[in-house]
Amino acid sequence: MGIEGLVSIRSKFGPEETANRLEAEVRAKGLTILAHVDHAARAEVIGLPLRATELLVFGNAKNDTALMQMVQSIAVDLPLKALVWQDEMGSTWLSYNDPGWLARRHGLDGRADTAMSSIRSLLEFLARTATGTA
Repeated sequence: MGIEGLVSIRSKFGPEETANRLEAEVRAKGLTILAHVDHAARAEVIGLPLRATELLVFGNAKNDTALMQMVQSIAVDLPLKALVWQDEMGSTWLSYNDPGWLARRHGLDGRADTAMSSIRSLLEFLARTATGTA
């Protein structure tokens, strides 16, 4: 997609199924879902068109807190987020922040390599499973 720090994977499913699959996988991994924001539904309420755009906010308080103890500014990017959206051609995408980019953004300088590697693996698994590209 060409946006620095953003990983985007095309889904084999429509937006609703992709979002449902993502939410199910997040729950199956024992993570806490903190919010599910349907931006398109919110836009519809005010009479504005918006293609499918759903944000899932989820995390693990223990892991998130450990990162925030290293550098509090990372709290602006935690808990984790994944966006399911539909482009102008009708393709469905799942996007999330690249953990390596987050580490660089917040100056973790290798202090959280193990944690960021685990987050990367988790997000890749969730995204691939939800999009049917595993």
